[in-house]
Amino acid sequence: MHFIARCLMTALILASPGLPKTSGCCESPESTHQAGTRSQSGAAVPKAPATAPPLEWIDATTGHRVVRLSQDPGSSSLYFHQNAYTESGDRMVFTSRQGLSCYNFKTRNIELLAEGRVSGVIVGRRTRQVFYFKRNSVFATDLDTHSTREIIKGDKVQAANLDTHASQEVRLAELHSGSGLAVNADETLLAGSYTEGGDQRPASQPPTDAAGVRADAYPGKGEMMERRLAARLPMALYTINIKTGEVRTFKHCTDWLNHVQFSPADPGLLLFCHEGPWHKVDRIWTIRTDGTGLRKIHTRTIDMEIAGHEFFSADGRAVWYDLQTPKGKEFWLAGVMLATGAQIRYRIPRDQWSVHFNVSHDGKMFAGDGGGPNSVAAPGNGQWIYLFRPKDGSLSAEKLVNLANHDYRLEPNVTFTPDGKWIVFRSNMHGPTQVYAVEVTSSTRAQARQP
Repeated sequence: MHFIARCLMTALILASPGLPKTSGCCESPESTHQAGTRSQSGAAVPKAPATAPPLEWIDATTGHRVVRLSQDPGSSSLYFHQNAYTESGDRMVFTSRQGLSCYNFKTRNIELLAEGRVSGVIVGRRTRQVFYFKRNSVFATDLDTHSTREIIKGDKVQAANLDTHASQEVRLAELHSGSGLAVNADETLLAGSYTEGGDQRPASQPPTDAAGVRADAYPGKGEMMERRLAARLPMALYTINIKTGEVRTFKHCTDWLNHVQFSPADPGLLLFCHEGPWHKVDRIWTIRTDGTGLRKIHTRTIDMEIAGHEFFSADGRAVWYDLQTPKGKEFWLAGVMLATGAQIRYRIPRDQWSVHFNVSHDGKMFAGDGGGPNSVAAPGNGQWIYLFRPKDGSLSAEKLVNLANHDYRLEPNVTFTPDGKWIVFRSNMHGPTQVYAVEVTSSTRAQARQP
């Protein structure tokens, strides 16, 4: 009887009209880790809960409703600048131990799109396809029909080198040795960075937890960043024609090229970074896909100034980023308007600093995912999911989810659903990693307004 009662309760929760119906390798300033249980790999192993995490609850501190979207331990939402949503917001892609999955906001069902390990995941908003690497192939899978095609496959491809105007041979394994994939605004091109030779990287893979989720901030990451920057490995950017599979390479150099992102508005504009310890690199750059127009977005002006975790505004007009002048002292959410070069700076109090920030599709709200006890803003930073609203040149902050039990070796990576009503994040606050969404409107305030 108890089992039947639990099943009925679960069914009632899932049928609740309050659930969401419609609608997101770098250096993190996180350089150390929290104390706790570790696997032999050194990764955090959250204590397994006696029961499954709740499907829905009201955060007792903030009054905001939180919903668990995933079902299986080890499920994870995408990195904060990798688009996971269709344009209408009816579907969201995430990863699980089974492979690549899709959450349907209309039916609340989870659909398996691809079995096994994938990487470089990005969703094309308009064509409703998800693009990804799997083994020595680049695939596109339709989110509605699940039909899949290989865009390119094989051990090697011929690529046009835009710097030398010659043809070069590139191994497919090289193309996912850097950052990617990104998809452009008209969904004709994919892009990324790669290490020439592909297997020359000196850094080992980050450790995984018991559910197979890789740590973002882990012991020794700072030393790895120093070694990798000093190695000066040959790298380049590339594009892949989605229709034909044609590969083009450009920006061949020995800088560490990472975090490749396409403009949401300009099909030929890429944002990327010079990776490394943030105080040693001029990090944030844009370039055009023909190799022209290289532009530095932010120049450091004082010792130990850092800027990073950059991302486009949804309309493509601005690039936003975390700025600290200097590191760990003064905190800003900074932006540059691409058309004019005008700079915007919103001061962030230490207790509201976040590992990652993000912006809503209408540009009226920002979100942050807080920081752990060993972050660059510690002591004094908060472990919360934050909502920020610009007002009179500053930001007003609201706490949405208490992350006191979250281990920040896994970074939450906040993203807004396209309608701006929910913020999606990943968390291990109940044990193994799961995907959650928090409602932007406070449930307690909404209830108070009811007659």
